[in-house]
Amino acid sequence: MTTIGNRGTGAGLRRDAVGMREVLFQSITSMAPGAAIAASIPTGASFAGGSLPLSVLLALLACLLAASCIGELARRLPAAGSLAAYSAQGLHPAAGFLVAWAYVFVEALVPALLMLQIGFTTAGTLHDEWAGYPAGLWWPWALAGAAVVTAAGFYGIRASARLGTVLGVLEIAVFLVLTVLLVVRAGPANSASVFTTAHTPGGGGVGGVLAGAAYCVLGFAGFEAAAPLAEEARRPRRTVQRAVVGAALGVGLFYVAATYAMTVFYGPGRFAEFGVAGAASWGGVARASFGFFWVLVFLAVVNSCVANANAGVNAATRTAFAFGRIGVWPRALAVVHPRHRSPVVAVAVQGAVTLALALGLGAAYGPTTAFSLLATVVVTVVMGVYIVTDLACAGFFLRRRRPELRPVRHLLVPALGVVAFVPALLTAAGLPAFWFVTRLAAPVSYAGPVVAVWMLLGAVLLLVLRRRHPERLAAIGRIHLDEHAEPDTEAELQDHD
Repeated sequence: MTTIGNRGTGAGLRRDAVGMREVLFQSITSMAPGAAIAASIPTGASFAGGSLPLSVLLALLACLLAASCIGELARRLPAAGSLAAYSAQGLHPAAGFLVAWAYVFVEALVPALLMLQIGFTTAGTLHDEWAGYPAGLWWPWALAGAAVVTAAGFYGIRASARLGTVLGVLEIAVFLVLTVLLVVRAGPANSASVFTTAHTPGGGGVGGVLAGAAYCVLGFAGFEAAAPLAEEARRPRRTVQRAVVGAALGVGLFYVAATYAMTVFYGPGRFAEFGVAGAASWGGVARASFGFFWVLVFLAVVNSCVANANAGVNAATRTAFAFGRIGVWPRALAVVHPRHRSPVVAVAVQGAVTLALALGLGAAYGPTTAFSLLATVVVTVVMGVYIVTDLACAGFFLRRRRPELRPVRHLLVPALGVVAFVPALLTAAGLPAFWFVTRLAAPVSYAGPVVAVWMLLGAVLLLVLRRRHPERLAAIGRIHLDEHAEPDTEAELQDHD
């Protein structure tokens, strides 16, 4: 039989189930390094051209600002509710509820959009190699991917985290080898000039680099995904902080190195034409210059999608568990398996949502357009959540931990993070506040109204909770406190300062 994870009952998620390695790869695989290098970051090339490595470096610095804020809060508030608990403590319980409402929404969409990517990537590749394979037969691959990540979620955090670790190592290994090959083949073309504004198309200069950086930031989304594992990690106050910051820094440097390698190999002067498909893409270059290696690139991208979906299931179900446990959401979401200690109802709901969205939207708009629609929704909300979390970091130390306040770390860094992510948010939403932002076309433009309607529903539910169950709303900021807190946390905090 299953049990409900309530505070004080001893039932709930498995304590001390995963260590630093698994928690780190939760964030790494949520960033989907392989898919980001091949599909997300190249979207900035049309603006930055051969100066795209500089854009990636600036995007890395922006994401490190947010990662620092999340890490600081994770040390003090180890909770499955993660970003929502941080916002509740740093700003207001109402802000925490809305962050939870938004975060679970987008994390629940992540597996669906990745199943779509698996489907159209695999079907398209098979069709290119064997013309007899129908290019439109994408859905069996989406079903297979959904089955894998749902099964991993059911068998608990140890199974899913280990799966994520293995898949993460494989995708990074493939692109790391290809990066080295590109640098070696580039020979005398290797140049630090790609880290200047010298290669922006049409004399775009600094503006072109900043525009490219706004698009590159989208490839970093997910570095915070370790935070919802706080109640299942060993020594979470240290582990989660190091995982979040380490993933943002490590994967970001990997992005910089890979983008540099491809830029100098392909040619900075013509890199503005580089994209996500065809000869001027990672797959195209691998096929033309390294023979059979393109197969490994293809498998790494598919692998990256599975790993990212697995991380999304972990993040969404743990946040849903945390808020089902305190009655803010249906308590059934807090039901855990007695043996695997996984939130089985939340996992089942997530699996159903994944299939419904992937198959439904894929049938209605086609898998590639449906992917773009879901991706726009996800990234728009995630950028907004990062901004709120930056503000929560400053609010938390001003309101609750004034003796620990460090002006640079807890005030300046959050302020710079907000400034850095506003252009990324507007870019993701297609709001033309800057010259480089492209207005979205239908049906991708539906992303804005979808997000608005979802948040409006959340606001209505928030009002109902404040009127009928204010104690549940107040509990959002306290869900990290339980009888299983590690005894040495204060010493750890002091040692780490």
